[in-house]
Amino acid sequence: MDALPTRKLGKNGPEITVVGLGTWALGGGGWAYGWGPQDDVDALATMKHALGLGINWFDTAAVYGLGHSEELIGRFLKELPLDDRPYVFTKCGLVWDEKNPMAEARRVLRPDSIRREVEASLRRLGVERIDLYQIHWPDDSTPIEDSWGAMVRLVEEGKVRWIGVSNYDVARLEACEGIHHVDSLQPPFSLIRRDVAAKEIPWCLEHGTGVIAYSPMASGLLTDHWTTDRVDALPPDDWRRRFPRFRRPAVERNLALRDALQPIAQRHGVTVAAVAVAWTLAWPGVTGAIVGARSPEQVDGWISAATLALTDEDMDEIAQATERTKAGSGPKHPREIFS
Repeated sequence: MDALPTRKLGKNGPEITVVGLGTWALGGGGWAYGWGPQDDVDALATMKHALGLGINWFDTAAVYGLGHSEELIGRFLKELPLDDRPYVFTKCGLVWDEKNPMAEARRVLRPDSIRREVEASLRRLGVERIDLYQIHWPDDSTPIEDSWGAMVRLVEEGKVRWIGVSNYDVARLEACEGIHHVDSLQPPFSLIRRDVAAKEIPWCLEHGTGVIAYSPMASGLLTDHWTTDRVDALPPDDWRRRFPRFRRPAVERNLALRDALQPIAQRHGVTVAAVAVAWTLAWPGVTGAIVGARSPEQVDGWISAATLALTDEDMDEIAQATERTKAGSGPKHPREIFS
């Protein structure tokens, strides 16, 4: 297999493959935003397969599986020579209650809490330094000067290489940038959640901040096999059971958009999932897409997105489909923003 294409993560970051492995679901169930049961053997096999296909970065977070996703990555890294290891990106700022794992994690960005979290992540991952450390969600009860300042100190101390944020708007990005350069933004970005294309992605392009988009397949909606009834068959602890976009009437619009991708997928000889991921990668300013998988077969289903170049006609057809189906919100085509 040919090497996967890479892009530089912002002006200061590493060269990363345009798709990375997302490990949210690999953390397993039993917590507020779990995806139901996950076999650890399958999780480790998924990581091995992704690395073997050339993916050079994994994205995780402390809260995924309440530490379990990081622990699994740590087990995986331990078996690899240092030079063969992928970059590991993780996150802080969500603190859970060990006595009540199904409770919502609290957003906490006090410097002392960030310090405790990074030490715990380093221990679970079994590494001396984290490649990219990200604030998971904003916490407006803590001044950005304090939270972002704590992240900067971790760089200065050598505990992390690069620092970024997730789910931040332009105002918060500006505040961070005034203190220290923001190496990356991790926003939700898919055909169904397009809003960040209007302001946040252009801001990142202008300021040399990398963008790694999460949920480019809309947590399964933009894959080949989702149905309107599938949510009822999900495990009781799968977070998607609670969310309106997986239920009627929103799910019908979303799946109509998914179905509109099928002719494009057929023309290119790829899956609908690959088209959905490639659409995010077609936007100026997007460095890479975080794509989840729970088995090696699921990785095979979207890996072709890395090398899929959608044509102008493809992008026009997709834009027309978003208009016709009324699915999602936000800009429909890069030319609306970048002329």
